[in-house]
Amino acid sequence: MLKKKNKAIIKYMIQFGPAGNTASFEERGIEPAQIAPWLKKQGLTVWEYQCGKGTDIGRETAQDIGRSAKLFGVSLSVHSHYYINLSSAEKRRMQRNEDYLNENCRLAQWLGADRITVHCGGLSGQTRKQAFLNTRANLKHLIPIAESYAVALCVETMGRINMLGDLEEVLALCRHNESLIPCIDFGHLNARGMGSLKSREDFCEILTKMKNALGRERIKHFHAHFSKIQYDKSGEVRHLTFRDKQYGPSFEECAYAFAEKGVQPRVICESAGMQVEDALQMKKIYESIAGAE
Repeated sequence: MLKKKNKAIIKYMIQFGPAGNTASFEERGIEPAQIAPWLKKQGLTVWEYQCGKGTDIGRETAQDIGRSAKLFGVSLSVHSHYYINLSSAEKRRMQRNEDYLNENCRLAQWLGADRITVHCGGLSGQTRKQAFLNTRANLKHLIPIAESYAVALCVETMGRINMLGDLEEVLALCRHNESLIPCIDFGHLNARGMGSLKSREDFCEILTKMKNALGRERIKHFHAHFSKIQYDKSGEVRHLTFRDKQYGPSFEECAYAFAEKGVQPRVICESAGMQVEDALQMKKIYESIAGAE
């Protein structure tokens, strides 16, 4: 049973919200500057802008979003380009990584976002050890760029087995620089583990490993992605919605772990098209479990 003091803190700090442009935005004709007030009206307090294959938003529009988000108390983050590959040792690739990150950081500055999520990259025939060393070296070059824009890099756990970015690798990377924030994608970890996240104990184990590696205070407000994900023997196949009954993970069990361990992350929903609806479902589940009003 949770202590009342912990419940009050959790209720105040934990955040839920969608990733990217959702079907809800399109169906309602929501303009960019209307996103933050509309999300706040729904009860959501964070939004992650998805760069994906490029940054297709201008400075003025981004600043309009940022002003609106600040006014309505909605936190913003940016998901970096998928083209970033930190596990490569090629100088040309390293320069491209810097160019992409500079672009992402400028966008974050316009938005007033304070976090950028980054992928590590594929193994591309390398050993995991070499890919890890390359990623660590690349991050060392990129961290000063992010710091110059006053944003933090969030290193994401990945869903494909041939990608660098299992839990231990992400935590080990974050240990090398205190400015790095782990982005724990629970759907990815479940997919690369072939459905390994089943009970609250499984989620608690992840949070315990995070605390042991980085310390309680550092992981208290970590970055999180959550969605149900179809997987095969290679890991992630595609993102699903909470309507799916075959694949996990279960957010109920995750919410119990959040409450038990007293963590208050930003939880970004990456469901396929139903990011808003599933984010609201997560919020409702969590508040029921944590005893929030």
